[in-house]
Amino acid sequence: MPPMASAANILVFDSGLGGLTVFREAVKTRPDARFVYAADDAFFPYGRQEERRLVARVLDVMGKLIAAHRSDLVVIACNTASTIVLPQLRERFTVPFVGTVPAIKPACAGSNSKLVTVLGTEATVKREYTRKLIAEHGNGCDVTLIGSPRLAELAEAELNGAPIDDADIAAEIAPCFVERAGQRTDTIVLACTHYPLLLSRLQKLALWPVHFIDPAPAIARRLIDLLGPAAAAASAQPARVVFTSGKAPAPPLAAALARFGLAEAARASV
Repeated sequence: MPPMASAANILVFDSGLGGLTVFREAVKTRPDARFVYAADDAFFPYGRQEERRLVARVLDVMGKLIAAHRSDLVVIACNTASTIVLPQLRERFTVPFVGTVPAIKPACAGSNSKLVTVLGTEATVKREYTRKLIAEHGNGCDVTLIGSPRLAELAEAELNGAPIDDADIAAEIAPCFVERAGQRTDTIVLACTHYPLLLSRLQKLALWPVHFIDPAPAIARRLIDLLGPAAAAASAQPARVVFTSGKAPAPPLAAALARFGLAEAARASV
């Protein structure tokens, strides 16, 4: 796809609200673009869905979204969907897709202790794609794969205004911290876009200081490669948010969406 300097229609898609971390960085990169943030909350969480059903679901919803919003580019702001459905999406649709995959290469390249943890959903860490990334880009690191059964849902709940205990978060991340041969884990890959929503609490609850890697900035830079930079004189465009459940957000979520620049967004079901 040739670079596009004029305003583009960009769809950012996730199973829920985790993709807001990617959306925030993408808007910084192309503030002139017309963004739609789509959350498939009717099928959340993706990490617990059977693979065949998940593929069928994403292909169906994506077809409707692309047609409805005339998308020029789609960002799959979900590690689980990217590692499972991205090849089928690229085969079926002509628009370019930017996926979200575990940032194993930069994590292993930057680790001093050579102990790296990939923290993702249970589905993401089980994927052969993830293990292939480790084989290709492990850089001699000892990589621990941790599938969290609850962290994405805890992040989603907190964004909706529910109180989340530190103990619940601490229990999910404790296995990430490994001590071996006098060395400690020094890098944790956040392999789910929901997890950076909890970044300040992850840092506070860490058993020792580590570098948490958020893939969102790198994903946003990829938009420039595919679409070109924003037009110099372009003005910011209003964004829209779509929930597949069709539910209007409760006041705490509405306030959270406002922090991400979605205060005036229209809401619609798919």
